[in-house]
Amino acid sequence: MHAESRCVRCGPVAPLHVPEHIDGQIVASVVDRVAADGAAERPGVPLWCPWPLPPGWTVTGVAWAGDDATGVRATAVACAGPAPLGGGPADLVLVAEEPGVGLGTRFAGVSGTDPGPELAEALTGPGAGLGHPEHVEPARIKVAGHPTPLWLVDSATDRSAYAGEARGMWLHAIAWPASAGHLLAEDVVLHDLTEWTPPELVYGAPSPYLHGKA
Repeated sequence: MHAESRCVRCGPVAPLHVPEHIDGQIVASVVDRVAADGAAERPGVPLWCPWPLPPGWTVTGVAWAGDDATGVRATAVACAGPAPLGGGPADLVLVAEEPGVGLGTRFAGVSGTDPGPELAEALTGPGAGLGHPEHVEPARIKVAGHPTPLWLVDSATDRSAYAGEARGMWLHAIAWPASAGHLLAEDVVLHDLTEWTPPELVYGAPSPYLHGKA
């Protein structure tokens, strides 16, 4: 018997809460839950969302991980729209999480709880910052007005995954199909919905990736 939620592969995990549908009221309820958990000694987890949304894109889901004992330890926002290189629809899931939660790596389809070792290799490995032909430059987006690098990390072959840091927490961006990661090469700006939720947000069909497809 265990008091905490457990994964058969990973052991103890923070339970994930995913509303079945998505609309403005549901986003507001998740925002209230996340914002209520913030405190001076433990800042609340951001709820990152592209704003403005890329042309043709919609918000397709929100989620949070945690329980009454631990509080909110991770959040996720899903979006969908036309693939940046054409060829059909694309999906993007943005995850903000405290160290050791593992929600971002779960959506990336890999084991482990943090991308730290991979990021350390990217930052200190051969060619880092020197234009080495095998060195992959980070995607550069704006997060709450600040330029923020996201580094390509391991993922399942049907998706691409990037990871970085914002507000002292991990920031993950996972895109389906893998080529949809090129969206991050565009002028993407992330906004924290717990600070302000734009009334102009457009909502689409619930994300299959928040509901188990990932």
